[in-house]
Amino acid sequence: MSEAMNLEQIYQKLRQDQRISSEEGLFLLRKAPWLEIAQLANEKRARLVGSEVASYTVFPIVNYTNVCTIDCSFCSFKKDVGDKKAYVLDKDSVFAKIAYAQTRGADQIFLQGGVHPGLPVEYYTTLMRDIKSRFDVHIRGFSPVELKHIADQEQVEVSEVIRAFKAAGLDSVPGAGAEILVERVRKILAPKKCTTQEWADIMKECHRQGLFGSANIVFGSVETDEEIFEHLQLIRDIQDETKGFNTFIPWTFQAQTKDFLVKKIAPHLYLKILGLCRLFLDNIQNIEVSVMVLGKDIGKLALHMGANDISSPVIEENVLRSYGVKSEEESQKLITEAGFKPLRRDFNYSTFQEVVS
Repeated sequence: MSEAMNLEQIYQKLRQDQRISSEEGLFLLRKAPWLEIAQLANEKRARLVGSEVASYTVFPIVNYTNVCTIDCSFCSFKKDVGDKKAYVLDKDSVFAKIAYAQTRGADQIFLQGGVHPGLPVEYYTTLMRDIKSRFDVHIRGFSPVELKHIADQEQVEVSEVIRAFKAAGLDSVPGAGAEILVERVRKILAPKKCTTQEWADIMKECHRQGLFGSANIVFGSVETDEEIFEHLQLIRDIQDETKGFNTFIPWTFQAQTKDFLVKKIAPHLYLKILGLCRLFLDNIQNIEVSVMVLGKDIGKLALHMGANDISSPVIEENVLRSYGVKSEEESQKLITEAGFKPLRRDFNYSTFQEVVS
């Protein structure tokens, strides 16, 4: 059977909303013209979420500490205990960041930190209760990596930590710490991080307890094409089981340390992989392009190639260099210039507000 026939058969399956295998996805990545993937992904986007609107959200990332023991090879944010630049935010500092974010239109926050070896569970639960008592905000936070560390430190099951955090005010969880969910890659990039299986099990437990959220992939280093689809297959399998992912975000690695190997991902390849995420992850409704990481021009193109959300603006971010929009007005302008009507949404895609010009 010819390559063209194979491609056409897979295209036909996709147009009929039939599920494709990871082998078929890999074949598309290697053999299909990227513009054909873009067209198929745009058609799928239109069937799932419509073709006239695109969404964004507004939030600060509150990095409550930069102390971390994980030593990810790609991260320059972390500091050791005792470092002159190490910090742990007290509640007043967190309150000040939230209050400022509210002046910029935010009604939700993302709590994110390093894996600190000395913070007790009470630091986190008290902080969230205090935030909820003072602000009417949605709290997203605590990746599987952070949750596992806290459980290990407290010598309890992760499910107990999740239950305590939800009772304290946690509303949703991020897909952070995934990068590539393949053990070969994780042992190279971040050998101290939780394993693929641990990440998956913790995320499923969050979903079982009603804490939904995002998933992502970060590519452009030592991973192979096969490992990209191994990662996507795991995400799809988790979603089949829990229905807990409300969005998926494909990112590219950013070089933050001089020794980290970054592969230059051409814009058309990023857009092709984004389109394949839309087509392969048939059980996740929303696909985001991170304008913060990829920039405005790629963001506009991505909205026509499978993505339906630009995520930004992020009011404060200390881990990644931001190339994105700096305000809600810039988000609306970007979406309008791309040819869509902007909608403001919350973290969980449960409420939407039309933008009145």
